[in-house]
Amino acid sequence: MRAPRFIRRRLGVRLRSALAAGLVVAVASVLAGAVLLITARSILLDNVNAAANDRATQVATALARGDTSALSAALRPSAPGRTVVQILNPAGQVVAASNAVAAIPPMSPLRPAAGQRARETRLLEISQDSAFRIVAAGVSTAQGVQTVLVAESMDTADDGTEAILAALMIGMPLLAVVVGGATFLFVGRTLRPVEAMRRQAATITAQNLHTRLPVPAADDEIAALAATMNTMLDRIEAASAAQRRFVADASHELRSPLATIHANADLLADAELAESPARSVARIHAESARMARLVDDLLLLARVDDHALRLRIREVDLDDLVYAERERVAVERPDLRVDGVVEPVRVAGDPDQLHRALRNLVDNAVRHARTSLVIGLNAGSEHVEMLVGNDGPAIAAGDRERIFDRFVRLDPSRSRHDGGAGLGLPIARDIVVAHGGTLAVDPLEDGAMLRIQLPAPAP
Repeated sequence: MRAPRFIRRRLGVRLRSALAAGLVVAVASVLAGAVLLITARSILLDNVNAAANDRATQVATALARGDTSALSAALRPSAPGRTVVQILNPAGQVVAASNAVAAIPPMSPLRPAAGQRARETRLLEISQDSAFRIVAAGVSTAQGVQTVLVAESMDTADDGTEAILAALMIGMPLLAVVVGGATFLFVGRTLRPVEAMRRQAATITAQNLHTRLPVPAADDEIAALAATMNTMLDRIEAASAAQRRFVADASHELRSPLATIHANADLLADAELAESPARSVARIHAESARMARLVDDLLLLARVDDHALRLRIREVDLDDLVYAERERVAVERPDLRVDGVVEPVRVAGDPDQLHRALRNLVDNAVRHARTSLVIGLNAGSEHVEMLVGNDGPAIAAGDRERIFDRFVRLDPSRSRHDGGAGLGLPIARDIVVAHGGTLAVDPLEDGAMLRIQLPAPAP
């Protein structure tokens, strides 16, 4: 079972169809050729037997009548070495024969009774290349029962068989190759619409769900498949639009009650409450702030899915953003050491969105750091790089792309409060990509390093 699966994986439909067609034609040609060969040889052998029987009848008739002239004519071969005759007396001695076999012993040991016949095939001394079909006939004469031996050469049957076999050996592979090549071309032409559909489908993403597959002009199964796929895309687009509207509407509706909860939590925090209620108010304040951030993230993702992220482009001092994040970490997490070289760089971009992307990366690094962070900025001739790393657990090779999927957290045992909702890194990548840059994970064995690359400003 391994070989067929390997072939199916490695070969395309077009090549598999051509090979299958060639194989079918080859098998069918072998079977048809075998039937043809057997039938043709049988007919040729029947002709040889018929010629030998006719000559034996002619010789036996002339011998029984004692017609010397007819007997002499019957002894002459129809072609040199093709048909030869011997007449044996009752003692088994050759008394008359064709010139080619006059000097040799009896051609066959067959001695049938008067009126009977016997047959065999054997090689004769006159020709070692082809066998002879020998017919022995018993003839009653005045001298007793004499034997007529007629040998008919089988070289016509052998030559015909060899010619047919040679034609089959040349024609069958040629026919299989021609049929396989024609099938390869025809299937390729048939699959052109499928290839066009595949290329179009490969370009469809969440941002261009309105794109549809090309429908061939022919009213066939491929056109029906394209129409069905387009109908499926219609349903997917409608469901996606409904989902985005729901997320956006729900996020908008949640903002007002969250703002109210947050404001009341601030009022309660200013009141002189006992220790236990004060802790509850602090938790309400923290959770409302966290929910507000989550609502903002969902709104941003809804806008990204609905249309491209709208940026307010202006000159941005990236080093100011980096220094602001370093100072924030120093205040919020004084137990962590912050390293990294910061070079002054100014680019064109949306300062709020770039700050949001950098903050998401820094928050993610802080959650996983043990003792230190890296927050740096390097200016190159073609790219500007912002580095955010930590000395926490390394990111496995299989997870270096998965962490940018929405709602993905590498540690499922981590609580939602400590581990986040799994939206920070996807949002950061969407923002960076909207600025024409890239966000990737460096392949490190210890710790983790996320690298933002943005186009360098024109000199």
